[in-house]
Amino acid sequence: MKVLRKVGTFLGVGGDRSAPAPQYAALADGLIITDTHAEGWYVLASSNTDLMSEEARDAEQDAASAALARTLAGFDCHLRVLWSPLNAADYMTEADGLFSAGAWEEWADLRVRRLEQIGLPARHLLLGVRLTERTGMAKRAGRGVQDALGLDTSTVGKSELVKLDAQMRRLGRRLEASPWKAQPAAVEMLAWMIGREQHRATPLPAPSAAGVIGGAKIAALTRGRILPHPDHLRVVNGAGEVTAWVSILTMHGFPETLESPGPGEWLRMLSEINYVPDIDEDALPADIDPESLIQPVSPEASVRFRVLPKRPAIKLADTARRVAKEQRKSAANQSAEEPGLDFEDAERTMGSLVRDMRRQDVTLVEDHPRLIVTSTTGLDDLRARVDAVITHYGGLGIEVSVGEEELRELWLEAQPGDQLRVPDVGHTRDVTALAGSWWWGGAKVGDDTGPIVGYLTGSTPGVLRNDVISGADRGDATTTAFIGRSGRGKTTAMMLSMLDAGFRGAFCLALDFKGDLGGVVTAARRYGIDAGLIETGPRFAGAADLFTLLAAEGMDVARSEVPAQLSIAAPEHLRERGAETPITRAVNAVIEQGDPATWKVIEYLKTMDDQLARETGEALDDLSRGALGSPFMGRPTGEAPPLEAKPGIWVVQMPGLTLPAPESTRKEWNPVQRLSVALMHSMLAYGVTTAGRRDLRRLGKAVCIPEVHVLTATREGANFLQYIARVGRALKTSLLLDTQDPESLVKLVGVIEQLTTVVGFQLTTREQQDALAELLGLPKNDHTRALIRSIGLLPNGEIRHGHSIIRDRRFACATAQWDIPSEELEKLLDTSPNAAQNEAVTMEKVTA
Repeated sequence: MKVLRKVGTFLGVGGDRSAPAPQYAALADGLIITDTHAEGWYVLASSNTDLMSEEARDAEQDAASAALARTLAGFDCHLRVLWSPLNAADYMTEADGLFSAGAWEEWADLRVRRLEQIGLPARHLLLGVRLTERTGMAKRAGRGVQDALGLDTSTVGKSELVKLDAQMRRLGRRLEASPWKAQPAAVEMLAWMIGREQHRATPLPAPSAAGVIGGAKIAALTRGRILPHPDHLRVVNGAGEVTAWVSILTMHGFPETLESPGPGEWLRMLSEINYVPDIDEDALPADIDPESLIQPVSPEASVRFRVLPKRPAIKLADTARRVAKEQRKSAANQSAEEPGLDFEDAERTMGSLVRDMRRQDVTLVEDHPRLIVTSTTGLDDLRARVDAVITHYGGLGIEVSVGEEELRELWLEAQPGDQLRVPDVGHTRDVTALAGSWWWGGAKVGDDTGPIVGYLTGSTPGVLRNDVISGADRGDATTTAFIGRSGRGKTTAMMLSMLDAGFRGAFCLALDFKGDLGGVVTAARRYGIDAGLIETGPRFAGAADLFTLLAAEGMDVARSEVPAQLSIAAPEHLRERGAETPITRAVNAVIEQGDPATWKVIEYLKTMDDQLARETGEALDDLSRGALGSPFMGRPTGEAPPLEAKPGIWVVQMPGLTLPAPESTRKEWNPVQRLSVALMHSMLAYGVTTAGRRDLRRLGKAVCIPEVHVLTATREGANFLQYIARVGRALKTSLLLDTQDPESLVKLVGVIEQLTTVVGFQLTTREQQDALAELLGLPKNDHTRALIRSIGLLPNGEIRHGHSIIRDRRFACATAQWDIPSEELEKLLDTSPNAAQNEAVTMEKVTA
């Protein structure tokens, strides 16, 4: 935990209230050029900090402090934290290059409409750095004080633009190595930042072929009116209508010390400020959830700051130390009592700061933070939002108030390309205090691209993307684990991932040991994806016949696999008498006859001269008529199509499977256990051969196994899982696992080493919680256990389906809600006992 100290507050230093508004000359990638100077602008990346360990947080904060002290010392900087509604329609554009199978347009549109319903805001972090003055390019003295944002009629030459671009990129390479991973802001982003206040619903101008926005296009961005009032501003459009009400708040009082994590993160917590709009209660439904009335304020931040170089910073701190020392001595001379503790503390603090600055990457920063609150509803709504912001920070000991009578100057000051105008309240502190605000901190987890499956529920909003079949394309691991107790949404999350993979043209094979995945087949067919369902029972006789499943690999594979399978199924007393020999002879004979099938092997055994062969055939024939035996050795009825290794979703349900314990011998297996192992042998052999088929190497594949602890309890099953996990990247085969037992999963080193994503749902026992914590990369302590216990609960203690902790391929960890985009799909994927009655489990948006 970091303790952030404020050095002091300064009044009336620098700034120019009467300075003319900036006149924009040109915009280019990473550059805003005005008539007087040029600024480099960078987009900053968010960092996932919600579940970061204290050691990692301290290390990243130290890196941020060092970047401020080393890279930005001596520069005038402008930090903006902005919000915009998530443009859900962009997902449809992405989907065109993401999906290819089935009715993918309808599927993508379903997610677009759900995103519009949720209305997630998107956070944008931008940093501007004043690069150089444009001396001789403009004479500002002739412009009036009342000039607003506008267009500079001078042009920016190509040579000047090249020099500025090189300067911007040199600084950008240094900032890229910081925790903010800075990248030059696209010219479209800069145009949006400038024009958003006055043109919220207007399409932004496109850059020229050279990537520059200038001339009349800039004029269009800055055309509009801002009407100042004592406590707010009104944004007026071209038709004279008020489109927004804005208030700007100054942060003029901070405690002497702030802790981070905690109140010291005063910029990260912007997304945590909520309020309840003034709504006519009589118009509300009687059964409305009070939680749904709470709305985010989404205040924005504008912080102009300057990091002092080491020498002047040390001089300033040393001067403050000497002043405090003199005040202490003066107080001692004038009073017989002990001198004020405040003077002693200030002297001690300044002395320590001077030593730190001489030894470490510590210096001072002068900053001027402003908060910008906007309402598009009305003035009363704006004031309710402002009150919420003031109250929130007041509870942390931070004094915030509206900048009354100076809102015009504060609004101009917040614009890119402007300058510090209202210096009356600023703060001088060491850089750790500014870095400790964690403006880039928050929640970030999941893939950068790929299907959207939900949304983040941490300290900053955002969408959750999960592309389960992309690991092989990245040259990365390919295993995803869904872990948690029953009824919390893990199987539903797996089915959503299977559907997205199906729309991407992948082959998905699910081995369903519980019988929960029938809904994913119905959903796939509903949206035009090829899908098939095989169940245990006579209706599906022969559907899992190894001769059929392994036909593409040639008869040599079946020649070895079928005898092994039938030997497992045969009664133990026949196997002890040598039944494997006639079984092998019968398999070879049936293959020679052509059009082989396992039921034909059994018929052949029944007609052989050998007594043992006939007994074996009769026994296997009897077993082939049962629910477990018929899928792999029964005579087909023609009612069910066989499994096909082609794009689509194929589910094999085996809810009656009873597998023996790993320590038991074959002699101890009962008939049901023998048939269970034999049926599982079919599916594992099919999974291995299909994954390794050369003609399918370019096809994305996923083997999906709910209740995987059924497999981990057997040697053959555990070996299969570790094989698929280890060769998945080479064979372009992903492994999706669903289990209630992370303890057994942790023991499979071959699987754990290949995990790319872990999705953790609620668990309640200490041992299982610690196993999940290990898989998530979280410390095994009481805090993590409490988090895992509460992740599946609403504030009132009821079940929160689909809420999880996710560890992604970068080992970032955050909380997220899996979201089903429609009620129809929710009913189709229902895994509850009431699924037949369509009483769906709710996995909708929840406000915690």
